[in-house]
Amino acid sequence: MRQLPLLFLLSATVWARPGILHDGSPQARFAAAELSRANGVAIPELLLPDWDKALCVPCFVIAHGEVARFVAQAFKVKPPNVKEREGYALRRSRNGDFLALGVDATGAMYGGLDLAEAMSLGTLNEVRDVDRAPHIERRGIKFNLPLDARTPSYSDNSDAAQFNIAEMWSLDFWREFLDHLARHRYNLLSLWNLHPFPSMVRVPEFPEVALADVKRTTVRLDETFSHRATDMVRPEMLAAIETVRTMSVEDKIGHWREVMEMAHARGIEVYIFTWNLYTFGAEGKYGITADQTNPRTTEYFRASVRELVLTYPRLAGIGITAGENLRDLPSPHSKEDWLWSTYGEGVRDALRIVPGREVRMIHRYHETKPGEIEEAWKDYPGPFELSYKYSVAHMHSIPGPPFIESTLKTLKPGRRLFLTVRDDDVYSFRWGNIDYARAYIKAMPPRSQLAGFYMGPDGTIWGREVAAKLPKTPRETVIAKRWYSFLLWGRLSYDPDLPAEQFERIVARRFAGADHRRLLRAWHEASMVFPLITRFFWGDIDLKWFPEACLSHPRHRGYYTVKHFMEGETMPGSGVMNIRDFTAGKGKGTTPLDIAAQLESGAAAALKELPDLRQQAAGNAELNSTLLDIEAMARLGQYYAAKIRGAVALASFDKSGDERRRSEAVAALEKATDEWRQYAAVYTAQYVPVQLYNRVGFVDIPGLLTKAFEDVQIAREWRPAGGR
Repeated sequence: MRQLPLLFLLSATVWARPGILHDGSPQARFAAAELSRANGVAIPELLLPDWDKALCVPCFVIAHGEVARFVAQAFKVKPPNVKEREGYALRRSRNGDFLALGVDATGAMYGGLDLAEAMSLGTLNEVRDVDRAPHIERRGIKFNLPLDARTPSYSDNSDAAQFNIAEMWSLDFWREFLDHLARHRYNLLSLWNLHPFPSMVRVPEFPEVALADVKRTTVRLDETFSHRATDMVRPEMLAAIETVRTMSVEDKIGHWREVMEMAHARGIEVYIFTWNLYTFGAEGKYGITADQTNPRTTEYFRASVRELVLTYPRLAGIGITAGENLRDLPSPHSKEDWLWSTYGEGVRDALRIVPGREVRMIHRYHETKPGEIEEAWKDYPGPFELSYKYSVAHMHSIPGPPFIESTLKTLKPGRRLFLTVRDDDVYSFRWGNIDYARAYIKAMPPRSQLAGFYMGPDGTIWGREVAAKLPKTPRETVIAKRWYSFLLWGRLSYDPDLPAEQFERIVARRFAGADHRRLLRAWHEASMVFPLITRFFWGDIDLKWFPEACLSHPRHRGYYTVKHFMEGETMPGSGVMNIRDFTAGKGKGTTPLDIAAQLESGAAAALKELPDLRQQAAGNAELNSTLLDIEAMARLGQYYAAKIRGAVALASFDKSGDERRRSEAVAALEKATDEWRQYAAVYTAQYVPVQLYNRVGFVDIPGLLTKAFEDVQIAREWRPAGGR
């Protein structure tokens, strides 16, 4: 009999099969369920105080803290040699038992998930003693939350947001979403809304602000909304409204408490983020207006923040923005004065009622100044950190973007940053390139300055997908559809040195019967289209550049023509030359033609693998859809390669007047047109042709073929400026 403290000694009952012994934490229970899921048949569970009733073969043990040390002694294995939050050790006993021993409950859960994965992959015999700790402390998702037509998110003028309003009030949706987050080792969920309070709390001083039921407008939205979201609720929208869920305010509070409890059970912290100053759902009630000089508005927000903290014990923190609707006014009505008087004082009010509660405040570096932030928030009674838009809107660009460098140099000693990692690049496709993701994560600032990151889009939301022509019932969640991408970013942010072989095994198991190495080669090559084209043609914010469609918002440029490519800038820090400098013989670095060659060769390599892979995919719907996405990305890459070549040739013609260069441009742009035609055909093979995205507008992939034709005509009619 193994030796444990007297507390653990109970009579033995032999199991001649595997068993799970755990410490009873919610996180351990989740890991135990994943072990049973991997096994295909439920594995019996016992709490560790009863462990000696079971002589399992083998035992899977999940424990943390002091209990983990007792267990290590009893099973005669080394105790964990790691101290960091969410760290853990995997151990094999001499009897063949598997132990996941965590610094804390989440660390033990991650160890258990490692064992579940090994079981599913058939690699349990390869498990060796190892100690692990997270590379990045907080690894999260940015989720714009469309609560209601009356309390919209920043992304509500999009098809995805409108469809998903009802889903935000579904526990089934959140259970699946959170399950995926935990499996991929994310530990933070940030929920973003312009003004969430009417849909989430009841404020005693302002009781009529709270909104019962969940409403959605029946008006077809469009691309005319303000980029500052000031008109995200319009009178005509409220005049045509439907109820998608009948819920009391108490039901709503119960819903979000349950979501946060489920998140906690999976080791995930939940944060509520706001933009300011918006009063949708409260405007006009009790004298509330979207005016930072209105004392009634300040009183309302302060009370709402207090109630948010008191209503949700599992809420880990609040994120705030000094925009998009606060004015630059002098004290006592400055942006930071107002934010402190509402969010800062609201948290302090709550802590007077529940002393000892920790509420992390994350203040975004956006439309404000760091010195003013530090001065206004110097007395905040809890963890206080800042947030920076790391790659602006385009995480698929280059590792180590330069924009943050000056901020890191002037950052107050001891102050750490969260990175907002925006994915306004890939809305439709199943992206996946391990080398790029690994390099991007490793290039993030050091742990001494990095609190964590949260990634996500503003142009759409990661709820259920809305574009499939033949959708599943219910529609598939984006995190399930794009599982490989979320897997890469989550697992590598916990351990950026996780071997590529592990991902190969996961893909091989998921797509059994397919040549997984050839599949990954095609997948990775096609996915590089987005970083390559975005570092070549740079539009920093989302409304300026949507690479899936060579598009910006119609109030910016709309479709980017060959002339725009000739005049465009490359991404700062990318080392890529723009076409003007290249044709003028200025500077050095990666040339436009180098980018075109990389796009072309990567696309060709991906397309080469597809015929055989499609034969292997017979009857596998997910693999066939993945191959369509790979082909679409590759066709898009070929389009951009040809367009860049055409733009370079036309720029050379503009300088020289050499008609041979015009002919080259016309030929290249004709090829680009043909590539767009093929791209549109592949795209519409599985996706509806027109989608509405926030801050980009309507995107009509097949309809843009006429724009590609216009590029050819531009080249044919071009009058050289510097030619003969």
